Order: sequence, then C-alpha cells, then structure tokens
Amino acid sequence: MSTIFWLLIIIFFSGFTQSLTGFGSGLVSMALLPNIIGVRTAVPLAILVATTLEFFLFLRYRAAFRLKSIWRVTVASFVSLPLGVWALRSIDEKILLPILGMIMTGYALYALFNFKLPRLEHPGWAYLAGFIAGLLGGAFSASSPPVIIYAHCRGWDQEEFKGNLQGFFLLNDILAIATHGLAGNLTPPVLSNFLYVLPALALGYFAGTSLDRYLDPQRFRTIVLILLAVMGVRLITLAF
Repeated sequence: MSTIFWLLIIIFFSGFTQSLTGFGSGLVSMALLPNIIGVRTAVPLAILVATTLEFFLFLRYRAAFRLKSIWRVTVASFVSLPLGVWALRSIDEKILLPILGMIMTGYALYALFNFKLPRLEHPGWAYLAGFIAGLLGGAFSASSPPVIIYAHCRGWDQEEFKGNLQGFFLLNDILAIATHGLAGNLTPPVLSNFLYVLPALALGYFAGTSLDRYLDPQRFRTIVLILLAVMGVRLITLAF
C-alpha cells in the first residue's frame, strides 16, 4: 500500500487517541511514522499535526486551563526545546530511534503498572519536568511523558489534566514549529504530507470527541499503552 495511505491511518489514530484521552498524539505518531518516512521528516510532521489538534482541544477545555499550574513547566521547556531540535539534526538516526523506543517503552510500563508516586510540591520539579519535556519535544515530538507524570504527582482532576496539558502542548509546539522552521526542518515533503493528512486528522478529532461519552477512555488508554510498549521495543531492536 502507498505511503500516503499509511500516513492517513496513523494520523487518524493519533488524532482519535488524543481527542479521547487528552494526550498521545505525538507518541502514537512517532511510534509508527519513522518506519515510513524517516525520523527527521516524522518529527516536524508530528509536531504540525499535534499543534493543529491541540488548538481545537484547547478551545474545548480552555475553561479548565490554569496558567499558574503550568507556567514553570512551559518556561523550562522553552529553554531546552532548541537543544532537542539540534539533537534531531546532529545525531545519527540509528541512535535516535532506540532512544525514542526506550522513552516509549518506559512511559508505557509506568502508566500500565500505575506506580504510586509522591506528591510534588517544590517548584523545582516543574522546571525539571519542563526541561526534559522540551528536549523530548524538540527531538521526538514526545514531550508528554514527563509532563503527564508531573501532572499525576500534582493530583490534577480529569478536566484540569486535559485543560492544562493542551495549553502546555500548544505553547510548546508553537515554539517547536518556529524552531524547526529556523533549522530548515519544515521541508517540502513535510509540508505536503501535512496537507495530505489534514482530513484524516479532522476525522480522528471528531471521532474521538464524539465517542468519548460512549467509549471507556481508560480501557482505550490501556490498549494504546500496550501497543506503545510493543512498538517501543521494536524501535529499540533496530539498534541491533
């Protein structure tokens, strides 16, 4: 089957996942896209897709957004994100893909086993989570794991979780687009693929937001996490 067909399927699933659970677009995209179009094309494409999706999700959950809860994380991510973009351009793909696989597998196992974590009160933890998120966002379009772990340690309720995460992702990815543009990563293939997949993204968004009252988000989240763990292990094995 053609590359465009698989891009449409992946982006639909990516949009559906984030619309239903509040996160996961970048992780789902980056678990599958590098094998089809290469990591250096996949990352900026995944960021363009995620930013478009996050804009509409933020509008939906904006009433629950609390800037005071997320500003430290955001500031720290702005500092480290250009370093992640530099790593994407400078480090060999054979090294990048296993690192991405380890990040996916580690986060999936953490979320599946639901480890009990302490409540984090000191503001320094927000800066640490944001700094790591910026690195992962710039290099892999995968900023969500450290921020989600931080959110769990802060005890946000479901609406605040979705509102704050969409606000953070949107701000972070706007900077990521600008940085990738300055670095020359928004190439014609990236932009043309983005235009091709917009209908699939829209369909995934509307499917996720329409079905969230009928489907169990937690059960779907578990299925996605298992798939991420499997795909993460596969990316790790590419190094051997």
